[in-house]
Amino acid sequence: MAKEDYYNVLGVDKNSDKREIKKAYRKLALKYHPDKNSSKEAEDKFKEVSEAYAVLSDDEKKKMYDMYGHAGIDQQYSAEDIFRGADFGDIFRGADFGFDDIFEQFFGHRTGFGGGRQGRRRGASLRYDIEIDLEDAYNGLKTEIRVPRTEICDNCNGSGAKPGTAPKKCPKCGGTGQMKQSRRTAFGMFTQVMVCNKCHGQGTIIEQPCPKCSGSGKVQVTRDIDIKIPKGVDNGLQLKLAGEGETGSAGSGDLYVVVHIRGHSKFRRNGADIYISKAISFPEAALGTKIDVETVDGSIEKLRVPGGTQSGEVFRVRNRGMPYLHGRGNGDLFVEIRIDTPKNLSKKSKKLLGELHDELKKR
Repeated sequence: MAKEDYYNVLGVDKNSDKREIKKAYRKLALKYHPDKNSSKEAEDKFKEVSEAYAVLSDDEKKKMYDMYGHAGIDQQYSAEDIFRGADFGDIFRGADFGFDDIFEQFFGHRTGFGGGRQGRRRGASLRYDIEIDLEDAYNGLKTEIRVPRTEICDNCNGSGAKPGTAPKKCPKCGGTGQMKQSRRTAFGMFTQVMVCNKCHGQGTIIEQPCPKCSGSGKVQVTRDIDIKIPKGVDNGLQLKLAGEGETGSAGSGDLYVVVHIRGHSKFRRNGADIYISKAISFPEAALGTKIDVETVDGSIEKLRVPGGTQSGEVFRVRNRGMPYLHGRGNGDLFVEIRIDTPKNLSKKSKKLLGELHDELKKR
């Protein structure tokens, strides 16, 4: 099911400022919070309005959403990224319910009120920068990239121990990874908890390390990954490949492919619109003419230039620009006319131009 427009979800318009967006969200979140409303529909609505606020309250995410809609958010940000940086604490500080706990239950992470969870962690996300031509951005591109990343060692399955052996419980800390040290003071017993210095907090000792990963349980590999760059992609857009990042104990991170578009010898781009300059002679500008105009897809458009056209005038060819990223048509092609003044004139040409000049002065 297609997502509803974030502005409609919060009941605000695109010109609303952050204060208005925050006010609209707080009203809806209090209405649909599970501690206030136990219906299944309310739970879904709470998630929806919270996601909308997380995007529209963040300047960068809001800019991407305004340009590309949901496609710009879904391709660039993971679920955790969407909520990262959003200040919910300022909105709900002092509320009579556990707002942060609800976020951890719904979205798998905390919002930042009370600190994050410890222990198992996802692997780090990676970034890969790719440079493509304007024509690739127009047509879309399927290609392969080579990405170095850390993965679970396939020789020991991540245990770090030589195949046929296994890590052993640390004899010093009994497998807890921690050591307690107590001493008596004038105020009573003082107990200090420290990381075990024998297993370094792991709780296990590897007596025979895996020869492939040297006991780390991870190896550095380079993978060939197929990616699909959509039609209409703009410079700086990030494409998210879930699970293609570094490997961690709680799963893999994501890979973000950042697209850079090379400059073009003929075309200039502004969003979905394309600009090109075409030179014509003075007689053509004065009398009118038809010219061939190249487009990004390689086809030719016939453009009628009316008589009396001035240098610098711009003509629009509709729907011959870049495809919109969300797939609803194309931008426009703008053709700037430049009058080409000849530098080396024959005697006959000079005479004719002189006669024309005298004729025009009589008008």
